Order: sequence, then structure tokens, then C-alpha cells
Amino acid sequence: MMTALPQALAYMLDRPNPAQPTFGLLINGREFVFVKLIQQEHPWYARSYALSIERDSELYQVLSVLKKRLGELIVMGYAPLR
Repeated sequence: MMTALPQALAYMLDRPNPAQPTFGLLINGREFVFVKLIQQEHPWYARSYALSIERDSELYQVLSVLKKRLGELIVMGYAPLR
């Protein structure tokens, strides 16, 4: 799954509003990894450990984050997909 990280970061760096953090999600069908990119003079990123759908508590974590973030985008009136 981490082989997709460079491509995801390239997409995240091509964001129209670099003043705000950019968030991404890598998925391989069984695991999820959240990525956060901060664009400064020297961009840096952080990532979560791989959360698995095979562990109930971790699946709940993933769904909770997605529900919160998607809910925020819907309230704002748009969901930009990149």
C-alpha cells in the first residue's frame, strides 16, 4: 500500500489552496492509511499506521473519521474531489 504514497503526495501538493492542510486516504481493500500534508517552505507529511478492517475497533476509527469529515464538507456545501 505504501507504494501509492508518492503518487498521493503529488496529488496533494497540487492543491489550489496550499495554506490549509491537505488530507488523504490510502486504501488497499483491507487496510486504510490517513495522510496529512502541510505545505510550507519545506512541505512535510505525517501518516497513520495501517488500520485494518479485520480489527473492529480500527474499522470504527476509520468510519468515524470519514463520517465527521464528509459531514463537514456537506455542511459547507461542497465536496471537492481531487
